[in-house]
Amino acid sequence: MSRDALTTDRLRKLVSKIKSLTESHELQWERQIGSAHRYASWDNNLLILGPNASQNDPATPRYLFITPLDSPQHIEINSEDEALGSAVLDLVRTVESVSANKKPVDPFALTDELLESLNTSD
Repeated sequence: MSRDALTTDRLRKLVSKIKSLTESHELQWERQIGSAHRYASWDNNLLILGPNASQNDPATPRYLFITPLDSPQHIEINSEDEALGSAVLDLVRTVESVSANKKPVDPFALTDELLESLNTSD
């Protein structure tokens, strides 16, 4: 992917910010039951980091996908990117380290709280 140096620098700072928020536990990553990805919500954006594979498997490309929750636009950076690939892999290591003991969740589970928030009672 061809991009100018200013864009590359802005993306590098973005990945660094996400890593810093992860390390400080301000950004909480989850893994959906049955999914090969980690996800987080940050500043009205959905972040997806994937796939979930052994860090010792260098053949599996990793990616960071960012999309605003209210827009179809997105950013994707993968580990095969010459300028930013190492930053993505560093983020993968950080996310895996801080979320290794978290149980997978079902973000679409039907709960009483969800039903109550929808005001389904007559």
